[in-house]
Formats: sequence, C-alpha cells, structure tokens
Amino acid sequence: MECDPVSPAVELTPAAAVLLRRLRADHGPLMFHQSGGCCDGSAPMCYPAGEFRTGDADVRLAELAVEGMSESVPFWMSRSQTAVWAHTRLIVDVVEGRGSGFSLEAPEGVRFLIRSRLAGG
Repeated sequence: MECDPVSPAVELTPAAAVLLRRLRADHGPLMFHQSGGCCDGSAPMCYPAGEFRTGDADVRLAELAVEGMSESVPFWMSRSQTAVWAHTRLIVDVVEGRGSGFSLEAPEGVRFLIRSRLAGG
C-alpha cells in the first residue's frame, strides 16, 4: 500500500529516534499506529512490525527513516483521523510518564506523543 500523498507529513524528534533505536534492538522491526480513540487511543502506539493489523480503515502516512536502523518505521493512522490532521505536520516525540496500552515503550517509563504544527509553518 502506498503512502497517502495528501496526508500530513510525519517526522521524529531526536529523542524519539533514540528510543526507536533502543526498541528496535529489543523487538526487531517496528511500526506506529495512531487511532482516533480517546485518551491513549489518540497517542501513537509502537508495535513490532506487523503485530497491529491494519486494513481499509487505516492509511500509511509515512515511512520514517531512523539513522542507525536498516529499515524504515511505517506510520499508520486511522483514515478518519487523516482529515482532522490534513493541514498539519505531525511530530512524534517522547516524554516521561507511562501511558497505558500495549505500546512497546510503556515499560521504559516514557510514552510517545504527537506534537503538531500547521503544514508549511
């Protein structure tokens, strides 16, 4: 499935890239999925590649290149959310504090989150 050319761009902060390299070393290839749910359901969740099943209700927004990793990290979002974020640049960051759910970083005492800015800004 090709990335959606009209959807928002996605990038990583340096802190998120460091954490992804550590998670990659422990878990193998990775993927992100962000649903349209509430609370932690609206945070990007990191899984071993292929562990979260995507379908017609999801759009692959980006293939995130991470220095030091041999493969990119696909970033998926529920299709309903792509319209909400259509005019923004999504920035995957990491902060202290444990989220809930099954995201791989949860045992690390940190969690991924999305920061955003208007596209072109």
